[in-house]
Parts: sequence; structure tokens; C-alpha cells
Amino acid sequence: MPSRELPYPVFDADNHLYETEEALTKYLPEGYGNAVQYVNVNGRTKIAIRGRISEFIPNPTFEVVARPGAQEDYFRRGNPEGKSAREIFGKPMKAIPAFRDPAARLELMDEMGLERALMFPTLASLVEERMRDDPELTHVVIHALNRWMLETWSFGHKGRIFPTPVITLPIVEKAIEELDWCVENGAKVVLIRPAPVPGPGGSRSMALPEFDPFWKRVVETGTLVAFHASDSGYERYVNDHEGNAREYLPFKPSPFRSLSQWRPIEDLVGSMICHGALSRFPDLKIAVVENGASWVEPLIKGLANVHKKMPHQFAEDPVEVLRRNVHISPFWEEDMAHLVDLMGVDRVLFGSDYPHPEGLADPISYVDDLAGLPEADQAKIMGGNLSRLMA
Repeated sequence: MPSRELPYPVFDADNHLYETEEALTKYLPEGYGNAVQYVNVNGRTKIAIRGRISEFIPNPTFEVVARPGAQEDYFRRGNPEGKSAREIFGKPMKAIPAFRDPAARLELMDEMGLERALMFPTLASLVEERMRDDPELTHVVIHALNRWMLETWSFGHKGRIFPTPVITLPIVEKAIEELDWCVENGAKVVLIRPAPVPGPGGSRSMALPEFDPFWKRVVETGTLVAFHASDSGYERYVNDHEGNAREYLPFKPSPFRSLSQWRPIEDLVGSMICHGALSRFPDLKIAVVENGASWVEPLIKGLANVHKKMPHQFAEDPVEVLRRNVHISPFWEEDMAHLVDLMGVDRVLFGSDYPHPEGLADPISYVDDLAGLPEADQAKIMGGNLSRLMA
């Protein structure tokens, strides 16, 4: 049972499913079998992308996983004792059916007091960056994943679980085709990696006019776009400073990387505003998920300062654009009241990150960190705002 009963429906903006080994491979077309493989390394199963083993997700089978909420104390109190990662994560657990099966997940949601939830894939985070030099392959693998998600979870199970199919953007026409396919199959929300879009001529902002046909179609279909934390490719800049060439390893962060880890989302949202996409498409609905909110105030200050100096470069006030189009799911340990002051209560979304270790074992307990807000505002954050976006 949930830790408490709430007098309003709860809609969680950040739940996760754990994929099976066939998620990325079952629907790969003939000739693409080497794109994604599972290999045995010293008795442990690892995932290999185009023949290169990745440690991005240490256990990509998800047969054994970290306990939900294992890092809750770490994020709430810090780590004054200097515990090791193993000590912080504690003993792992075998994956339960609710992590992989929508019917079992609904039963668990009932026990937790969740009426609805967005359901993000987990493996999707590693695909695009490791295929950034092959746009065609990226589109093929992403579509294979989306087909598996549709078959296994659907895109709107019982009107309560809303898995987020992935849209990759390197080839705009294919991105539109994928969006249309997702919407035709019931998707109300899509997941886009918060990163510059790779291509033959180099990376570029997804807010440039060449992507306008895609954003136009997003608005026409009424689809919510979620920018969820991912491997955004910024590890190359960290490596430049730290003098190594490793891949992004989210469970082995360095102090310097942790200092700059929210640059990708700040840069992306800033580009969507400064490059004019959100002014050309003022009805575009954006949800920023599992990126925290520490970047919001610096971005607001930066936008205000640039607008003061270059008003002629903007179609409208950039800070007001941010507050109109962008909705943010902050980390539960952040200052909710301050974010409400910055963005307005209608732009704040509850997300528990269940069942990931950095999330909450009891999603409903998120409301404890809203205690300083009126109940009407709590109701908006815990579900009302996301319900409006998904209507």
C-alpha cells in the first residue's frame, strides 16, 4: 500500500521499464544483426554496439538490478562518510515482473497509489551516441526498439501506462515517418535525446529551421515531447579536461563531470529558445524529465541578460517563452517552492524515477517535499499538470 492516500489523482512523469535482451534486436532487419549484440565477458553478459562493448549500463540484461530508491539517502544527505558506490547501492535484487510486464506494473501502481505514469525505456539512453556517425543505422535500431515497446507494452496500456517511443532526428524525413507511426499506434508522448543532432556535416541544434517540418508535425499531432536525461555526448568535453577517452559511465561519475552534468539540458533548452523553434511553434509542449532543475535559474538569468543586449535577435521575450513551453520535473531533493517561483506552478511535474536506484522507492512520498505549497498546487504538481499536457 502507498505510504499515504492523496485526495487527488497522481500521474508520475518519470517511471522506467527494464528491457529484455530482444528489445533492440528482435525487429532488426536482415543484415543488421551485428549492430547490437549481447556477449559474454568473464561470465557476465555485456552489450556490444557495432562490435564495441559498452559499460554504460553494467548489467544490460536487467535480470539483477539495484533496489529502487537505493540512493535516496545519498541524494538527500550527501555522503559525509565517503562510502563506496557498492556501500551506497547495497545488495541488488532480482528483477520482478512489474519491471518488465505492463499487467504486473499496473498491479504495483495500484499498490503504490499511482493512477498513471509515463514509462521510459532504459537501454535507449546508450544507442544514439554510439551510432552518431551512422544516421541510417540509428533510425533502423530506434524503430526496432519502438516496435518491441509497442508489442510488449503498447503506447497507452489501459489508459494508465504511457511508454515513450523514441524519436531520433538525424534524417528529418525519417523522424517524421517515425513520429507518424508512433502516433498512429497510440503514442501521446515521445522521447527525444537532449543533445545536438549528429549528421554527415557535423552536429547541429534541433531548433534550426531545417527541423521545422518535424516540429510542425509534432504540434499538428498534439504530441508531448519529453527530453529525458541520456548520454548526450558531452563526455567528450569532460574527457578533454580530464585527459582520457572513456565513454560516459553514469554510475562512475567524476567530481568534474558531476559539476557540469546538466549542461546538455541547459544548452538544449537555450537553443530551442535562442534559435527560435519555440517562437515558431508556440504550441509545442515540452517536458524536461530527470534533468533536475538546478540549471533553470542560471538559464533564466542568461536569457534575460542576452535579451537585454540583443532584443532585435528575438521574436519575443525568451524568458516568457521558457515559461510558456517548458515543463520541468525536478529532483525530489530540490527546492520545489523556488522552482515554482521561477517557472510558475503550472510548469512543474512530479517524477519519481521508479524503479531506478536514484529515484524513490515510495513514489507518493514525493509529496512530502511539497509540504510548503498549498494543496491545490500540490495537486497540480502530483498529476494535474501532466494530465493537462496529455489531454
